[in-house]
Amino acid sequence: MRRDDSVYLRHVLDAISRIEEYLQDVDEKAFHQRYLIQDGVIRQLEIIGEAVKHISGELRAKHVHIPWQDIAGMRDKLIHNYFGIDVDEVWLTALEDIPVFKAQVVEILDELQSS
Repeated sequence: MRRDDSVYLRHVLDAISRIEEYLQDVDEKAFHQRYLIQDGVIRQLEIIGEAVKHISGELRAKHVHIPWQDIAGMRDKLIHNYFGIDVDEVWLTALEDIPVFKAQVVEILDELQSS
């Protein structure tokens, strides 16, 4: 594993922290009404996807339970399909997938620090 993997994983955690901050005290209705929050969450999802693209194949192979390709693919969808972004999908990703991914990233970083 490259030492750089931990740098990219920390970028992921930083972006997740921002998403959590943006969504603090925000329900689905407010999310749909507040474009600044949508834009902030979307930008952080783009950063997560870009960081994931730089994680080594070795680390990805060691953690095949994480949908690396889907995460990077969402970044591509958000970047290249900005007129067709599905805000419901963004909301569900932030609400359901991001907490799970955060726990996985924390676990991987703990493993990297232990080795």
